[in-house]
Amino acid sequence: MKAMILSAGRGERMRPLTDHTPKPLLEAGGKPLIVWHLEKLAAAGCREVVINHAHLGEKIEAALGDGSTWGLSIAYSPEPPGALETAGGIARALPRLGDAPFLVVNGDVYCDVDFPAFTARGCPPGGARLLLVDNPAHHGGGDFSLSGERIIPANGEQTLTYAGIGVFSPAMFDHVPADQPMKLRPLLDAAIAAGTLTGERHAGRWVDVGTPQRLAELDTELRAAQAE
Repeated sequence: MKAMILSAGRGERMRPLTDHTPKPLLEAGGKPLIVWHLEKLAAAGCREVVINHAHLGEKIEAALGDGSTWGLSIAYSPEPPGALETAGGIARALPRLGDAPFLVVNGDVYCDVDFPAFTARGCPPGGARLLLVDNPAHHGGGDFSLSGERIIPANGEQTLTYAGIGVFSPAMFDHVPADQPMKLRPLLDAAIAAGTLTGERHAGRWVDVGTPQRLAELDTELRAAQAE
């Protein structure tokens, strides 16, 4: 399965760190955040990765090259200044992703998910399968609820947060306007209504590395684990 790593965000909450370094290249545990993903994808047997970028995108390409360092083939999907949001960015990259379902990973999360087990479950035709996690302190209301494997609107009782990792059908993006910014949430809500959005709860480690403090905490944690 091909994979796409979302790397086009400006990283406003991470400033001033992101003024001169794109967020995916910020380091935790001695290596850039995006390299943790590349290593896990390569270990999972993935061979083709698409990376979108906008802010300081040339630095991402210079740092990662063609992906051969990790046994991968990396293709890039540049976006205009300001980027295209998640759905717009994925739609722009579709020609590089092919006709089969593909894995999408947010470039600014850290997660110990088992990629082969997760991707093996695929996704509903025309829909998606999302990885969900317990709500972090900074997002206590969550995003969705689960009924079995079916994702339903958040019901106020048992809610979970979208981890920024999912398997998507290309058909889900058929009606996204070309090269226009569009968020992912409207497509997810439409898939809920159509019954084509499924998911599973991940009980392992997950961090939304959205602030300098959370980046520093993850760095400390990873370095401590490496020292054991």
